[in-house]
Amino acid sequence: MDRIVVVGASAAGLTAADALRREGFTGTLTMVGDELRLPYDRPPLSKQILAGEWEPHKATLRPEQDVQRLELDLKLGCRATGADSVARTVTLDNGERLDYDGLIIATGLRPRRLPFGHDLAGVHVLRTLDDALTLRAQLLAGPRVVVIGAGFLGSEIATTARGLGLDVTLVDVEPTPLARQVGSEIGQLVAETHREHGVSLHMRRHVTSMTGENGRVTAVVLDDGTRLPADVVVVAIGSVPATDWLADSGIPLGDGVLCDPTCRAVSGVYAAGDVANWPHPLAVGRIRLEQRTNATQQAIIAARNLLAGPNRALPYAPIPFGWTDQYDTKIQIHGWCPSDAPIEVVDGDPRSPRFVALYHADGKVVGALGWNSPRALLQHRNRLTEHATA
Repeated sequence: MDRIVVVGASAAGLTAADALRREGFTGTLTMVGDELRLPYDRPPLSKQILAGEWEPHKATLRPEQDVQRLELDLKLGCRATGADSVARTVTLDNGERLDYDGLIIATGLRPRRLPFGHDLAGVHVLRTLDDALTLRAQLLAGPRVVVIGAGFLGSEIATTARGLGLDVTLVDVEPTPLARQVGSEIGQLVAETHREHGVSLHMRRHVTSMTGENGRVTAVVLDDGTRLPADVVVVAIGSVPATDWLADSGIPLGDGVLCDPTCRAVSGVYAAGDVANWPHPLAVGRIRLEQRTNATQQAIIAARNLLAGPNRALPYAPIPFGWTDQYDTKIQIHGWCPSDAPIEVVDGDPRSPRFVALYHADGKVVGALGWNSPRALLQHRNRLTEHATA
């Protein structure tokens, strides 16, 4: 194997490139990224960057000299527009064609958008560092903020905006914030936390339209007729895998790149990070994880397995781990927290500042959640290990 192409220049892509070099690959290693910036970390975008606590360079994953040591053919500001898994080529938007012996797909996600309002100034999504910097400038200029979507990202944006002293409204179709991520029982505690900090919540509501004046958003309209005045609107209604460029590539797709347990999609092609969809023994069927820790862990395994070949490749079956910061509350999750799963509080009390809850499904523990309880949570993580290989 002489030529490997990594498409995606964020945490998964850079980690894969680093792992390939650490595993002894000395051939041509090309990394393609559609942004002009060096690879940077995304979790700080809705927190430290948006709050103005960090300068943009602090989000960079590796200093430039460290990236240079990887001896990459780095193609930043280039977007992959096509691939052919038979001819083993990747096509870029500048017309360049890259031949490969091995390909790692780490293109991540693209944000969902509403079918209206995107042409109005003041309406934003948050996916890139430039998105965060633009949104921050808008937040400083307008006191009324409406965040559409109360998942992890939307709730964190609302938290940051409220910390800046802004008038924040959070809207979602679910009964509580984080309902899909942790269930309504824990979500109700998240809702109370937001209300305690002065956020106005409109749950079980759909956004039907936006109004504007002189090309700028002025309000968000809900399905019950409520009109929410807004200087800034942030649409955080989820993301979809960035796989459009893989149409007709011969690479199997379906809510991401469909892989086997070793992260292999087809011969010579592996996927890692938010875009990878693969079977996991702790889950029912296939999973796709939008988690920072998974991006790096899976990238290492994908790189190793690409070099090892299918006969020596090892399955990837981690216990997922994710976290979110809501004001002074840190919520950490090991495994899965199905929204309809029974919850067992095993440490502390939900009405106290700290507790740990276990999620049960099919007679086994499938998830553990800690509310300001990192040490106590670790003590219960082993309840999941009997069902998955860490």
